[in-house]
Amino acid sequence: MGERRPWAEEGQSAEEVAEVAAGTPAALVLADGLAFEGGAIGAAGTAFGELVFNTAMTGYQEVLTDPSYRCQLVTMTYPHIGNYGIQPRDGESGRPQVAGLIVKKLCRRPSHHGQVVSVGAWLARHGGVGIEGIDTRELVRHIRGAGAQAAILTTDFEAPLGDAAREALAARARAWFEGAGWDLGRRAGAGRPYVIEAREHGRTRGEPLRLVAYDFGLKEGMLRQLSALGCRIDVVPPSFPASAVEKLAPDGVFLSNGPGDPASLPEVAAEIRALVGRYPMFGVCLGHQLMALALGGRVEKMRFGHRGANHPVLDRTTGKIEITSQNHGFTVVADSLPEGVEVTHVNLNDQSVEGLRAPGLRLFSVQYHPEACPGPHDAHHLFHRFLDAVDEARGR
Repeated sequence: MGERRPWAEEGQSAEEVAEVAAGTPAALVLADGLAFEGGAIGAAGTAFGELVFNTAMTGYQEVLTDPSYRCQLVTMTYPHIGNYGIQPRDGESGRPQVAGLIVKKLCRRPSHHGQVVSVGAWLARHGGVGIEGIDTRELVRHIRGAGAQAAILTTDFEAPLGDAAREALAARARAWFEGAGWDLGRRAGAGRPYVIEAREHGRTRGEPLRLVAYDFGLKEGMLRQLSALGCRIDVVPPSFPASAVEKLAPDGVFLSNGPGDPASLPEVAAEIRALVGRYPMFGVCLGHQLMALALGGRVEKMRFGHRGANHPVLDRTTGKIEITSQNHGFTVVADSLPEGVEVTHVNLNDQSVEGLRAPGLRLFSVQYHPEACPGPHDAHHLFHRFLDAVDEARGR
């Protein structure tokens, strides 16, 4: 991902791809053989990915640009997507991160004073593919029953799709899944360290707090929140060694969100383990899962994951319920956590682990996204909880 830069559309004309004409056929075929035919959006081409769904009603741009969606074909359950276009302020990275977009209906003529381009044209500009006009309710119901699985989305076929062609595409999806590498957090993170300076209107007085943030696919919203609260952030790659963190002399360590299977990053968990207890630490999403692995816990694949801006979570430490933004396909196994590590949050839909803490080690983590890009701001206080711990450790 490299050094962060302001989200922009300029300087990309050489990469532009013509948007497909409305009505161009597209097909979505799942690994188990279920197939849908609709109209193409974005660019012509073929994409493979894990087929998942997101239940947010707004925030499609944040979803499309979230690095945690690497290698995923994302189905939006809300039926009408794109009405406010693409806006510079809403990007979570500089380009689309999803493997492909699946919607019931795409708005090709957005209406908003801040929009700079339509979703379809923006996808095409980056070579992104998508499909509209299919029964997304049927698709989501199938995923909930059969589980998330590999799929292929393509414009390279002859319509209508025959049985032999459908099975050939399903076989390609299965072959892609067998060969896919799931160490995506290593690939989605920063290629080299860089620095985000604190904003002047932060919550701190005097010198800013110094944080090290491991980037496994770090969203811009995370950096905006921490910078606005008065933190100077050294953003480091996933493979950054604990010994190098010590040389930076941070006040705290932040473990970011990101895509893929945390179990595919054992060397990252080992570096985190070397930092445990030395600094206040806060993990989010993939960072939460890696923290659990570093403490000796286990993670497991979920049937279809949690993705959306409306998931209820109980904070056991306060008894309060938060409506949260989520994007993950793995979960921490509660009974795998060692003594001294407490499950602090649970999802009220399925009782899965949503947070943990180890008070004696000055660390805590949550599975959901407190930066809420998109989503409600119920969990924003977690950034303050982290910085309170950093202040206490620093003796402020």
